[in-house]
Amino acid sequence: MEILKIENLSKVYGKGETAVKALDDVSFSVKKGEFVAIIGPSGSGKSTLLHLLGGVDRPSIGKVFVENTDIYSLNETQLAIFRRRQIGLIYQFYNLIPVLTVEENINLPMLLDQHKVDKKQFDDIVKKLNLENRLNHLPNQLSGGQQQRVSIGRALISNPAIMLADEPTGNLDSKNSGEIIDLLKMFNKTYNQTLIVITHDERIALQADRIIAIEDGKVKKDEVVRP
Repeated sequence: MEILKIENLSKVYGKGETAVKALDDVSFSVKKGEFVAIIGPSGSGKSTLLHLLGGVDRPSIGKVFVENTDIYSLNETQLAIFRRRQIGLIYQFYNLIPVLTVEENINLPMLLDQHKVDKKQFDDIVKKLNLENRLNHLPNQLSGGQQQRVSIGRALISNPAIMLADEPTGNLDSKNSGEIIDLLKMFNKTYNQTLIVITHDERIALQADRIIAIEDGKVKKDEVVRP
């Protein structure tokens, strides 16, 4: 089942002689439950691609369908709601709310939607993330690895269609990096959670089901690693 479809996606910054084409006619699709790694050198356009897939920025040309919804046909309010419910975003620098506890940060998408948190699901996620003893802590009382675990929990709590991770281990040491990737893989398999990871780390990319290489804003390679 196709859960994500990208058609002729381009993004140009600036105009005239100063225009920079960050993405150039990118098309591909992702099946439900796939773990896809998007790799490329700095400036290749991979982070721009992630922002467009996540509804954080709008393309110059092209379409992004998430579960058959053309996300850029939505207005800003509709898109914000759709993004909160259907797209779980994980950033390199965590983006946690400093005045909220671990529990409040994880449940934030549900609280913003005024939806009741599924206690069983919350407990299951917290247990898998090994955060049971940290629920009342603030982000500044946590290690980097723990903060990234909280951001994973926040990305998962609304059962999103896709989870997007932008260099999720880029701010962590090798031990924590390995643990975070193992957790993402586990949620990918346990919950059949579609996972797209932007990374420059080849070791992470080789753990994915599929690798898409971006260079100069174009797809240079799209290879299935494990069918």
